[in-house]
Amino acid sequence: MKTFSKIGFIMATLGSSVGLGHIWRFPTMAGLNGGFAFILLFLVISVAVGISMLIAEMLIGNRTRKNAQDAFDALDNTRNKQWHWVGLTLWGGPFILTFYCIVLGWVVYYLGVMSFALPENIQDSKAIFSNLSQNFLAQIISFGIVIFLTAYFVAKGVKNGIEKLNFVLMPLLFVIFIGLLIYAMTMNGFNESLEFMFTPDFSKITPKVLIDSMGQVFFSLSLGVGIVITYAAFTEKEQNLFSAAMWVLVPGILISIIAGLMIFTFVFEYGSKDDVGAGAGLVFITLPVMFHNMGITGSIICALFLIGLGFAGLSSTISLLEPSVKWLEDKTGKNRAVLAWSVSLAIFIVGTVLILSLNESYTSLSIGGKTLFDWFDWISANIIMTLGGLLSSIFVGYAINAHILRDWTKNYFSESMFKFWHFAIRFLAPLMVIAIFIYNIYALLNPAPAT
Repeated sequence: MKTFSKIGFIMATLGSSVGLGHIWRFPTMAGLNGGFAFILLFLVISVAVGISMLIAEMLIGNRTRKNAQDAFDALDNTRNKQWHWVGLTLWGGPFILTFYCIVLGWVVYYLGVMSFALPENIQDSKAIFSNLSQNFLAQIISFGIVIFLTAYFVAKGVKNGIEKLNFVLMPLLFVIFIGLLIYAMTMNGFNESLEFMFTPDFSKITPKVLIDSMGQVFFSLSLGVGIVITYAAFTEKEQNLFSAAMWVLVPGILISIIAGLMIFTFVFEYGSKDDVGAGAGLVFITLPVMFHNMGITGSIICALFLIGLGFAGLSSTISLLEPSVKWLEDKTGKNRAVLAWSVSLAIFIVGTVLILSLNESYTSLSIGGKTLFDWFDWISANIIMTLGGLLSSIFVGYAINAHILRDWTKNYFSESMFKFWHFAIRFLAPLMVIAIFIYNIYALLNPAPAT
């Protein structure tokens, strides 16, 4: 069995977490939740709980070196031996890809079509994005490009495909975004961006901000869908998982902060404070207008930004596909390439239906006022990932003897560190996930009135 090098595992796991969640979702959520309040809670929860959950999933894969389902089965010493069913949350990866690749396809479309023909005003930008959502051919082509690249690199395997790609993409991603940040620092809007993100204002800490920050931690670390377990299965037993988790967590936080500072600088420089709360339209509607106001420089910055966003997204799509391919490879013994292309074809077929659901002509593809695209997005974030993460934490915290866990972690956890980690896995992580789940179910059943 080919394994990751120590740095290769870190790069691959970092690549899985540094996706659209860090670069698109983080600034969006920070903008909607008052900047500093959201960022403070995100940092605290990442350090206190996020890294604990990340190490727990790493342990499951590292100690067994099996696919996600068989890993649970191998470590399950309970009487009924039913924990292997939890491993099937790995199929949440292909489920997520059906809509995630569509969003990444929008990035591809904007890179190829919009970078040097940017809209002059918000109205034009909204019209362009709206037209894209109704343009079936354009979305299918860009969606297909993302699916093809994802399948291609997964088919090549862990060592020759995933590791090599992330060795290229992750450094390039940081170079691009650090370069954009340096440019942003020369603008007057940079000070406003710093103030928005880091000036203490505890009055903005609300239950919603707390839940959103917990959800962002969960989303940004790729927990609950077998990615971390699968990647950790390709590591050596002596791998320092605490160090590896820190190398995943800290750069992920840094790229989020960099993306936020850069994006908010452009918004404050060429827009207004109201624009930071533009939600999901911040990247595809608001920023293109800001880039247009910069002239030819803005076109270049827009292209670099979209390339970086594309790199981050592709590393995540690969990680979402790998667990299911690894599982099928172990269960069937068939060729990895055949399996990767087969699963990708199924994702493409389902994704095509989701693209149709975005078209206003296909109202039959909407349920309860939500399109199928919206439902797949909601179910992934609020059911599959939260349930998988909750059960993984409970499994490690309660189904595996504490003495065994201590023995596994003795090379990198002091006694006090182990006690805190074990407490976080047994109590803090489950409470966090349950709170997210209850809040989002309540929000679904009691939608806020339109304004």
